[in-house]
Amino acid sequence: MTDQNHAPLAAARRAHVLAALERDGIVRISQLIDELGASSVTLRRDLAQMENEGVLQRVHGGAIPVADAVTRPDAGATGGSPAPTGSIAVLVPSLDYYWPGVVRGAEAEAARRGVGIVLRGASYELQDERPVLERLIDAEGVRGLVVAPNTDTPHAQAVIQWIAESGVPAVLVERDAVLLPDRAPVESVTTDHALGAVLAARHLSDLGHRRVGLIISRDSPTSRKITAGWRSACAELDLTPTDHFESILPPRTSPDFSSVVDATLDTALRHNVTALVVHSDPEAMAFVDLALQRGISVPDDLSVIAYDDEVAELFSPALTAVSPPRGAVGSAAIDLVLRRIEDPSRPVHRVTLSPRLNVRGSTAPPRA
Repeated sequence: MTDQNHAPLAAARRAHVLAALERDGIVRISQLIDELGASSVTLRRDLAQMENEGVLQRVHGGAIPVADAVTRPDAGATGGSPAPTGSIAVLVPSLDYYWPGVVRGAEAEAARRGVGIVLRGASYELQDERPVLERLIDAEGVRGLVVAPNTDTPHAQAVIQWIAESGVPAVLVERDAVLLPDRAPVESVTTDHALGAVLAARHLSDLGHRRVGLIISRDSPTSRKITAGWRSACAELDLTPTDHFESILPPRTSPDFSSVVDATLDTALRHNVTALVVHSDPEAMAFVDLALQRGISVPDDLSVIAYDDEVAELFSPALTAVSPPRGAVGSAAIDLVLRRIEDPSRPVHRVTLSPRLNVRGSTAPPRA
């Protein structure tokens, strides 16, 4: 195997790929790694460039000559143009809350388009997704990525740059990012979470509430957007800083979670708050449970709106909730990445989807 420090230059790699295609009719990334000693990221970038030039057609794990693309079974076709083949890798930070809805939407769209899904769950604590992503594209031979990277770590920008340089078309979900040094936006599908907060605040205002509070579960890209929308709504509805308060809760697994919820409810009552918007559903349920235990009627004494609508409808009383379009986010992400594969030169698309407010039994006009 060639020493990585002396890997062939681009022209030599290109010649080697073309020779292999002429000789064998197909070339594999794993084969090129062994023969050239270049990294998979470099080789995928080479193949992507050669595909853009019309020299070859990428397939699962490698490439074939363009002339074979319409006849080889792993190339596939839809209508008059080659269809994307292989799999799309989906990497999300959790598989137990919020993200399953996104994944189901992605899986449904991929099945409809005849494309496989390779799913991996990371964690919100993962500092650097690059090793996971590299294993995904090496082992699975994926043709596209749908990723929700952690944008709050020291490695966040390096991860975004790595994805862009990998040669694999990628779409971010529920994340915004730019490429340095030009700050070019990265293709993405996001929910307008700021609008979700505005919808909640307007609903409470229409019911007659004037003293309202926002409770967010943690500092995250989503909670920051919710907070921004909330503050915008407060200005729109002519609420002053004395008319509302904001609070950040510790994780539900934290030993002081219950005491913080209790103290936060005390603060709300002390400020004569009559309605709360709580991110997310389990935290909203915790507030309702505590309020009921203390003899506070929901919604007569305190209206509560949950943010996420994952399980809000199942609670008693059923919670009014902001519902992000999770399935549509996943579906749109698959559509975007497949369109990018089919046409690498298309403009960068940043799709923003609107949430909706589902009004249920946990909100009502305040007592007179």
